[in-house]
Amino acid sequence: MNSFISKVVKDVFSKHTKSSTIIFILPSQRSCVFLKEELISQATSVQVLPKIISIENFIQELADIQLIDNIQLIFEFYSIYKKKMPAENVDTFETFSQWATIALHDFNDLDSYLVDTNAFFENLRDVNRLNEWFENKKPSELAINYFQFFEYLNILYTTFYKDLRKNKVGYQGLIYREATKNLEFFMQNQGDSNFVFVGFNALNKAEETIFQELLNNNLATIYWDTSTAILDNLNEAGAFLRRYRNEWPYYKKNPFLWVENPETSAKNIRIIGAPKNNTQIKYVGELFSGFQKFNETALVLADENLLPITLNSLPNNVENINITMGYPLKDIPFASLFEKLFKLHLNQQKFSDTSKGQFYFKDLLKVFNDPFLNQLNGEVLQKLISKIKLQNSIFLSLTELKHFLTTLECEDMQLIFSLVNFSSDVNAFIKKCIDLITEIKTFVVGVEKEYLFRFYSIFQQLETLNNKYKHIDNLKTLNLFFHQLLQNEKLSFQGEPLKGLQLMGMLETRALDFETVIITSVNEGVLPGGKNEISFIPYDVKKYFGLPTYQEKDAIFSYHFQRLLQRATNVYLLYNTESDGYGSGEKSRFLTKLEIGNSVIEKIVISPKVQKVEHVLLEIPKTPEIIESLKAVFAKGISPSAIANYIYNPIKFYEQKILKISDDNEVEETIAVNTMGTVIHEVLESLYKPFVNQYITKNDIKEMFEKIETLLVFNFEEYYTKGNIKTGKNKLIFEVCKNHIERFLKQEMDILNQNKQLKIISLEKNLETFIEIEGVDFPIKIKGIVDRIDELDGVTRIIDYKTGKVEAKDLKISDFSLLKEDYKYTKALQVLLYAYIFTKDENYNNSKPLEAGIISFKNLNSGFLKMNFSEKRGANENSIQPENLDLFLDTIKEIIVEILNPDIPFKQNENLPF
Repeated sequence: MNSFISKVVKDVFSKHTKSSTIIFILPSQRSCVFLKEELISQATSVQVLPKIISIENFIQELADIQLIDNIQLIFEFYSIYKKKMPAENVDTFETFSQWATIALHDFNDLDSYLVDTNAFFENLRDVNRLNEWFENKKPSELAINYFQFFEYLNILYTTFYKDLRKNKVGYQGLIYREATKNLEFFMQNQGDSNFVFVGFNALNKAEETIFQELLNNNLATIYWDTSTAILDNLNEAGAFLRRYRNEWPYYKKNPFLWVENPETSAKNIRIIGAPKNNTQIKYVGELFSGFQKFNETALVLADENLLPITLNSLPNNVENINITMGYPLKDIPFASLFEKLFKLHLNQQKFSDTSKGQFYFKDLLKVFNDPFLNQLNGEVLQKLISKIKLQNSIFLSLTELKHFLTTLECEDMQLIFSLVNFSSDVNAFIKKCIDLITEIKTFVVGVEKEYLFRFYSIFQQLETLNNKYKHIDNLKTLNLFFHQLLQNEKLSFQGEPLKGLQLMGMLETRALDFETVIITSVNEGVLPGGKNEISFIPYDVKKYFGLPTYQEKDAIFSYHFQRLLQRATNVYLLYNTESDGYGSGEKSRFLTKLEIGNSVIEKIVISPKVQKVEHVLLEIPKTPEIIESLKAVFAKGISPSAIANYIYNPIKFYEQKILKISDDNEVEETIAVNTMGTVIHEVLESLYKPFVNQYITKNDIKEMFEKIETLLVFNFEEYYTKGNIKTGKNKLIFEVCKNHIERFLKQEMDILNQNKQLKIISLEKNLETFIEIEGVDFPIKIKGIVDRIDELDGVTRIIDYKTGKVEAKDLKISDFSLLKEDYKYTKALQVLLYAYIFTKDENYNNSKPLEAGIISFKNLNSGFLKMNFSEKRGANENSIQPENLDLFLDTIKEIIVEILNPDIPFKQNENLPF
């Protein structure tokens, strides 16, 4: 294609035969590479290439000042700040770094636009006083501090500027200001050099000054890339170029290069609406999968935050790619490792009163589960994790961690333990992070080594700067500064700049042309950007002093957008159809303007294909080996809860009984429901144990009340190891347990007050029996532990304690076949099975009535909930008769036969209640 750069090269060499005197200056480093390639392709003979330089490097040469690194700039600024501010007003480095970047951004604008800073700061102070909100009242401390801030900002700016200039370094704005001061000397020493400025648009005041001086002295030529459409008076994209053409004295006598007539007839423009950012990028991936070549293709991300998603969505046929955007450090996996380490130690300080200098278990688990650390000592780390969970340790010291391991394992963990062994010396902490990176690099390959090296460079720089300036004196400040670096710093990519797909941000497209252009996120607030500006300078003051505002930025992006489409043949413009919850983020006005009067544009709205996923239920056939395992299970003994588990989900039964998979241990920071249940069971057993085979009296109950708290504390220490039950949620749970037991004992007292006789027969009794099933060639053992068996006024009661909520309807059943079909009847199944086993016990007296049921601590007002066999609504039939047990046993046998049947696989329950 006949690109803008190719036209410039042809025109320049038609006017200049001596290439060594030409100096090309372009907006970006990438455009320099493309110009160099164009020069080579157009060369007809062997000749010295002209000098090609980006505007940024040209200005540094002109000013004879080097650009300072952003991190070092903050450190330098804080040194000046501490010298000039009164000691009582000095912010910590942590606080300072949060507002300093805004101040430096404003300083940069002031210098780039050659603003008279004395007049500016004087005006700024006056404006803020005019806007005072206290109206003839004594100003508040906040107002005084506000005004003082702008007073000191002037002093800081002046001192900081002089200090940087003295050291021959500076931020970009300072370099621009100094470049204009050196301009006359620079021009006198250029000889026959001719500067060619290519593809510029919005110039700051310093650039305008430099460009005009070089033009007026016949040392330069400027090639603007514009068109009649862009220069139209109603088009915001041409705001800057119109002003240059109309106001610069040079263009009163000389032509304005160049103004083209755009061709729209040959363009294929497609505007695509897609819900959410992911869909846009996925569509681009599908689009690329149909491309044959990518050498003349540019993918422009208006929202550069989409780079990680984009890189993961490109199809395999994109073999070569050149990326000018940096990959955000915050999105690199290694970032999370260091954030975990910071959090580990910051929380240690935060919880110092509670933890006594120990580490919070969640922070330790996050660090120990990190995939990169597990490449170093995975086996030992997993052992530590298991021990922490097993011991239920909420807070742990380094000494306790070492006790979990052998001496040899501790030696292998020396590096990781050194990260846990916190030092108050910030530089020592940074050094440990550097050592960790050095150790990890032997285990990583490919791009991960590049990631590591970037973090290595950051920590090295932090170490060097802090040794020199000593501004970071605590871990909290280091963490905040490190977090800011993650947000702002990026990892640069290296690739073949002229080969394959070009992936870039909007600003990187300056002076470049492509056959196929794809732009994503063409939405308001992105392209163009919103009105939000982070600055200390009010909008009116910016306008008065000629500083850029959001209006100028809109014009800049409008120009880049229209210029990029100027020579492209195939254009794909994607926007997000889903605006945010506040009504912003709609389709960009750039698209609306493009659509007006252009009927050939294709407009479509896409949506992701919803794949219908067939949910196949898991089935596990019963092999001979599984059948043998099942026989062993039934020979050893199966409990009512295991049978209930089978009804709930046969796969769960298979996992627990055949595969022997148990639930993983977890640290209980808050007392778990099962722990609470265990403790209540144990306390009740301890209270009633002295009275087994005895009748309970009122005095016995009164004595029990006095023992509740002591027994609760003892059992929580036993079953809630190392847990704290004195504060927070655990204290509340402790009180709930106490309340449950007290209410239960009050009910027992009410029974005795009715002159009823209550005798404890047994507690936590192990029961077992064998049953024979036709067709099964071995006896089936049924076993279980009954919480309590007692006798109330001659009626024997089988009682199961439940800390959850149970209602009477859960224990009402007349059709026993429902037991094997519906999980909600498993509570009835359990107590009936306990009752059946008890009837086979040698101590069972069949002359006395038998009842079975549940005491629900969340439904204590209902008292003892009994099995009810009545078919009639509202009627009660609680006594367990032999015929009830016979019918029930038939159902249990059917369930067992089903479990042992090799033709019936273990099949996942598709209607799980939980």
